[in-house]
Amino acid sequence: MHAAGGTRGSRLSEAGVQSTRLHYTKVWISSTFTKCCKETGFLMVVKCRKENTALKDCLVGYYSDPSFYEECKTEYLKQREEYRATGIKKKKQKITSNI
Repeated sequence: MHAAGGTRGSRLSEAGVQSTRLHYTKVWISSTFTKCCKETGFLMVVKCRKENTALKDCLVGYYSDPSFYEECKTEYLKQREEYRATGIKKKKQKITSNI
């Protein structure tokens, strides 16, 4: 048992909440990059620069946005409180956003 009230492998993370939120809000940018990589194979390093740049700009923009950080922090603290009270980790679910 960990000091936080759970086992080491079951701990929630604020970064995990951010990643999940980003995954569901900006899937289309990621899918464009993924599609480019699948289509070009080993040449993706050269041919997918534009898509890679768009993906990085999107991620950096959200990770450096204070309001997005606070939303994720609030969600993380809520999940942690529920976990500590019940001992049951919630399954990841699709998170909608106003972004």
